[in-house]
Amino acid sequence: MPAPFASVLFDTAAAAAAPVERAPAHFEDLCLDQVVAAITRGREPYDLAPFLATPLRAADAVTFRHEVFSDLEDPDLVESIQGFARQMRGVRDRLAQAGQLHHQRQQQRWLLDARALYCDAVRTLAADLARRQLRSRGLLAIREHLSTYTASADFTDLAAETVGLQQALAAITYGVTIRGARLTVSRIASEADYGAEIEATFERFRQRAAKDYRVRFPDDPGMDHVEAGILNLVARLYPDTFTALAQYCRRHQEYLDDTVGRFDREVQFYLAYLEYIAPLRQAGLPFCSPRVSARSKEVFATETFDVALARRLVGEGATVVCNDFALSGPERILVVSGPNQGGKTTLARTFGQLHHLASLGCPVPGRAAQLVLFDQLFTHFGRAADHSTPDGTLQDELVRVRDILAQATSRSLVVMNESLASTTLGDALALGAAVLGQMIERDLLGVWVTFVEELASLGPATVSMVSVVAPGDATARTYRVVRRPADGLAYALAIAKKYGLTYERLRSRLAP
Repeated sequence: MPAPFASVLFDTAAAAAAPVERAPAHFEDLCLDQVVAAITRGREPYDLAPFLATPLRAADAVTFRHEVFSDLEDPDLVESIQGFARQMRGVRDRLAQAGQLHHQRQQQRWLLDARALYCDAVRTLAADLARRQLRSRGLLAIREHLSTYTASADFTDLAAETVGLQQALAAITYGVTIRGARLTVSRIASEADYGAEIEATFERFRQRAAKDYRVRFPDDPGMDHVEAGILNLVARLYPDTFTALAQYCRRHQEYLDDTVGRFDREVQFYLAYLEYIAPLRQAGLPFCSPRVSARSKEVFATETFDVALARRLVGEGATVVCNDFALSGPERILVVSGPNQGGKTTLARTFGQLHHLASLGCPVPGRAAQLVLFDQLFTHFGRAADHSTPDGTLQDELVRVRDILAQATSRSLVVMNESLASTTLGDALALGAAVLGQMIERDLLGVWVTFVEELASLGPATVSMVSVVAPGDATARTYRVVRRPADGLAYALAIAKKYGLTYERLRSRLAP
């Protein structure tokens, strides 16, 4: 009977079948490409990027991962799993080294040591998990599998035969006699350690540490022709042991248990993400396991922030500003306006990041959150003018918007940032109202960052949010974005007044 499916990432085998092979189109706009690059750095052999790019579609699948993250709040458990991962890296290193060696018997010894380390890693992990108070379905399934696997005949035979061969090889003794260019290898029963006797004799004359004149040879695991020749002669002296080693390697070519190999890779998803957010938590920034739903359109997050920006700011010792947002009842679209460089785009990115991270089953930035499981996430960020485009920037924007609307459904998310900013205010209002109307008609959720404040009051589906400035100084940004009606303040005029650049001031100063 095949072993039951056991995974720490997926609640069913079907869910594990189709990972995304490349990053979604929205990753760059939302800075998720930076997040994924930082999470996977140093863990390239595990190929974690597909896991980080593939959203889950069911709430129970998300809860499954929340449970594992909760268990991994235990630092002793994390240390045990990290120890297992180090040993498994050692196994792979030994296998890689064996593949680079040319002498067959030397390869076989490296393969033996790799399997010995594998057996020790599996037994140690099984024992560690057995004494932990686990609650997650994923880790409980792995614990049960390891308990069954380590008690199986296949594993116990492998472990016993591995130890027996290691002991047999360690018991081999031989002597080498050198006469000119001729080497003779022979068995020896026992021989006095003259080096130890000499050291003991001269110990009484030791006054201080002496200079070490011994030659240190390069640490090269390969053998030269002389060493290979000696090993071949030793194998002729102990044919039974070396024949057993060769047969062992042939029998146990496929020794790695599929579930153990899957766990070794999958658990790195959790360890890597926890490592990524650890500096943010240490800086006092909150993370939570959000409530998720594929049906409800009510979403909120409190004290949330852009994780990519926060990592950079925390690294620089700067302050991270948190914000809140909420959509409830008939509300569907956050329309964000206010002065430039005030945090509007950051909030839009945060909205998209939160939903993607939540769809992965990861803790999200914020004190508390409720989010939706989307079918598709679209972004439309304004681009710099491309003079090589014959149709112009506005035409390019409209084509991109059309493509989004053609694919979007009621379960989609859309993040629009400074869209349609390449045209006049009147045209931007007319086009924006038409596009926003299409989004509302599809009953999708989204964010629209815009300089056209009138879009915030199109109806009950839109919610106005405004980036605020410091009281009494319109040039000082707070990076807070709050829910309130657009105030229509002319921030550009306020800045011009502060620096004496209004039309009246310039005219008076330039008058003859």
